[in-house]
This record gives sequence, C-alpha cells and structure tokens, in this order.
Amino acid sequence: MAEPAPALEPVFRDDVTVQLVKQSADDAHVLWSARVSTQGEQSLEQIGADPARSKGLINYLMRDRHGSPFEATSMTFFISAPIFVFREFMRHRVGWSYNEESGRYKELEPVFYVPGPDRNLVQVGKAGHYRFEPGTAAQHALVDEVMVDAYRHAYDAYRRMLAAGIAREVARSVLPVGLFSSCYATCNARSLMHFLGLRTTHPAAAIKSSPQREIEMVAEKMEAAWAELMPLTHAAFNANGRIAP
Repeated sequence: MAEPAPALEPVFRDDVTVQLVKQSADDAHVLWSARVSTQGEQSLEQIGADPARSKGLINYLMRDRHGSPFEATSMTFFISAPIFVFREFMRHRVGWSYNEESGRYKELEPVFYVPGPDRNLVQVGKAGHYRFEPGTAAQHALVDEVMVDAYRHAYDAYRRMLAAGIAREVARSVLPVGLFSSCYATCNARSLMHFLGLRTTHPAAAIKSSPQREIEMVAEKMEAAWAELMPLTHAAFNANGRIAP
C-alpha cells in the first residue's frame, strides 16, 4: 500500500466569502420591464431613463406585489462556505442556478469551519420558539477542541484512502459538513429578496425569521452587494416589510 502524501495543514475559518462576479441588475431594468405592460413598444423609449424619477413606481410594484419586473435582472455570486450552508442554500430553487465544487473530480482541501467567539452556541427553548445564548468560555473552548480534533482525524482518513487508490467519490464520505465548499450562485432580484426574507433577521421585517447564523452571514454579504446595485429596489424592499413581491 502506498504511503500517503505529506498532509496539507488544515485551515480553520470562522467567516465566509461572498463575491459578486457578474451582474446585469439595476433599478432601471425593473422600470422598463414594468412599463411594457402599459406602454407596449413605446416602453423602448424609457430604457435608460433616470430611475430616481420613478422611485414611486418601484415602491408601487413592491407594495402591491407585482413581482415579475424584478426578474429582469441577473446576479452571479461566488460563495465559499461550509457544506452545511449550501445544503440550506439549495432549498431555494425558484429563480436560482447553482454550480458547486465537486468532490468526485477534485481533491478537497482541508479548510474547515469553527465558530468564532461571537457565535452564540446554546439553544434555549423548544423547536419553533427558541433563542440562542452565547455560552460559557468552557463551552467555546470545547467546541474549538472537539471540532479541530474531529476535522484533523477525518481529513487524515480521507488522505489515507486517496493514497491507497480509493476513488475520490468514495473517500469523501468521511469528510464532515463543516468542510468548506465553493459555488457559483445565480439569481434575479426577486429570488434574492425571497432568500433574504428567510435568511436574515432585520428590524424592518414584517415576518420574523430565525436563520442559522452561518447562512445569514452569506445573506448579509449578498445583500450588501445587491443594495449598491439597486438602491431604490432595496429601499422599497425594506419599506414594505422585506417581503418579496
């Protein structure tokens, strides 16, 4: 049996990466898409018009839930996050397209998630009606110790199997969901608003949501990029309870 190659030193992260890599999205896209319903071919004359003059129309579309004009946009994000985040993320299927890193075709790198010191650890209350509390210093130390030890053992087992000629698609079975993966996620503004409504907590939200903190970290970074692209739409989203139209 071949000896395993020298092990890569694991990396432990408490953050996520979100980068907007491609977009065709601004408030004007929403406006000309909406105006075709009343102006037909004449709506072509409105392309390129100042969207700030039509702030009221965007707010009307959001308030009365005329959602299709917000689909006339496209954003592609590169995301690097723990696998368990993507398992939640990919529950969002309408208006989304994903392409994720594959453990069948590449050797997976030893990058693992360990919660940071500001991550609440203790769930108090029953399902559907609970809150999270910070936890003690001893609990945080235990999480760090146990996670790091488990990750190291799992990745060592993975590398041993690869060195023995075991297929990547089989060897990956021992790796935990705290391993980082990477993905390109493409959406439109309407589908993104639905995602944000469920995966963030916000004082303006009319419907309370309790997302897992790690997917909320991704959502917050996506929202920050989107807000720069479509400030009028983002403002209308907040003003109308953060409910997707």
